[in-house]
Amino acid sequence: MGVSVGCTFAANRALTLGKRSRRGKCDALIGIAAPCEGSGRAGGKRGTTRRMANIVQFEDVGLCYPGSDRETLSDVRFTLASGGFYFLTGPSGAGKTSLLKLLYLAQRPTSGVIRIFGEDAGALARARLPGFRRRIGVVFQDFRLVPHLSAFDNIALPLRLAGVPESDVIEPVREMLAWVGLSQRIDATPQTLSGGEQQRIAIARAVIGRPEILVADEPTGNVDPDMAARLLHLFESLNRLGTTVVVATHDFHLLGRVQNAHMMRIEGGKLFDPTGALRNPPARPQ
Repeated sequence: MGVSVGCTFAANRALTLGKRSRRGKCDALIGIAAPCEGSGRAGGKRGTTRRMANIVQFEDVGLCYPGSDRETLSDVRFTLASGGFYFLTGPSGAGKTSLLKLLYLAQRPTSGVIRIFGEDAGALARARLPGFRRRIGVVFQDFRLVPHLSAFDNIALPLRLAGVPESDVIEPVREMLAWVGLSQRIDATPQTLSGGEQQRIAIARAVIGRPEILVADEPTGNVDPDMAARLLHLFESLNRLGTTVVVATHDFHLLGRVQNAHMMRIEGGKLFDPTGALRNPPARPQ
């Protein structure tokens, strides 16, 4: 499954259609990006976030889980430029997933400051968190598809939760299915899909609402090398549309496949910046 230029344009159109109508109250659902009032893109107009030089800043962030006597993350400091592509690497147990949870606001730090979209995430009122989370798409390592829903309905879920009329759901979802190369599996349920197919459905669901940040936790960990390359191509296509992409992986074969991608490495709960781009990000993606 290659992603052609035509599919990329179809995806762009699908993502635009997916944010066309927003009615009713949005339900909170961590890990699924959905268009929502107050997201900064009302009326189909992009908000100011995409013009920010830096979309994420971690300042001396630490994380210690309740009941533990040691920090999972310690003195983590980095900056992500808007529209950049980043790989997060490190051995198993190094803290990659914990850092991603902080990034998509599923976890609060025990020390330090996290700024996302120009605001201190730790100071956000609880009522504002769902709106911020909807601006971040998440692709989980274990997919987290709804078992009894078809591929179409899993992808459509964020739009339906956002109150988008059904007439405005069908076309963007079908075009997202084409973008990930699974138009022929539109009615398939997760248990009948291969690991690679489930991952592509999870990606489509995560991006249907055109998130400003996409976070993927070991998205290639359960697929073969050929499928891993194909999934990475999908992330590149989305990044070219302006989304900041963060991919956690231990697959070093992927690191050289994305031109101008930056790498951050985590070991023992501490973050290393091999390229220097995290502490001194470029003014705009190269």
